[in-house]
Amino acid sequence: MLIYAKTHKGLVRSTNQDSLLVAHNLYGIADGMGGHRGGETASRVAVQVIRNLLQGKTPEENTLRIGMEAANRRIFDMQRHDLALSGMGTTLTVLWESKTDLWIAHVGDSRAYLYRDGVLACRTTDHSLVGELLRNKVITPEAAKTHPYRSVITRAMGTDPMVEPDLLRVEKRAGDVWLICSDGLYNMLEDDEIQAVLAEREGDEAADRLLELALDHGGHDNISLVLGRVTEVTAP
Repeated sequence: MLIYAKTHKGLVRSTNQDSLLVAHNLYGIADGMGGHRGGETASRVAVQVIRNLLQGKTPEENTLRIGMEAANRRIFDMQRHDLALSGMGTTLTVLWESKTDLWIAHVGDSRAYLYRDGVLACRTTDHSLVGELLRNKVITPEAAKTHPYRSVITRAMGTDPMVEPDLLRVEKRAGDVWLICSDGLYNMLEDDEIQAVLAEREGDEAADRLLELALDHGGHDNISLVLGRVTEVTAP
């Protein structure tokens, strides 16, 4: 894939607790939480562990699960042994690319979107209180935008000794565009706004425009995105 990555602290936060993962055939975003030092540490460690364990290996489900579990354990152990890091955690959404497929591993409320044949679709499920309320049809999408608990995450990396990541394999198609982003992007933009940008622009121009729009709409949180375009699919 051709990859374009952007991160910005936004217009309200004093620091950026997001971390980007951009390595050979391995892409992702971690959005840290748990105070200034804790959030930055959790997201950075999650990305480091995944990169170190997966880079150079053949993409497959069990190895991806083991990598996510190792990153979770590392963060959990760090916050148990350092009071300054107590309570830290992070989201983590990872794409691992093979010649024919993309493996997705996901914990938290960052997202992976697929833009294919002119249509944008979110391929991950938000592990959040508001996400659960939406899935159970307790609240409407309109109410979710202003819900007082919209930032409450129900599953995160490092907050418990074990984690259960969502794992998904998607067949690659030439021309597919993948967008991994933190909630600082998608909370500022409607899905149809993201789709319109991807329909009109490509590559770095599209990534820059998405970041610009998130800032124009308030930039209330750290904003991070990894945009990738599938250029080639190799027959098995």
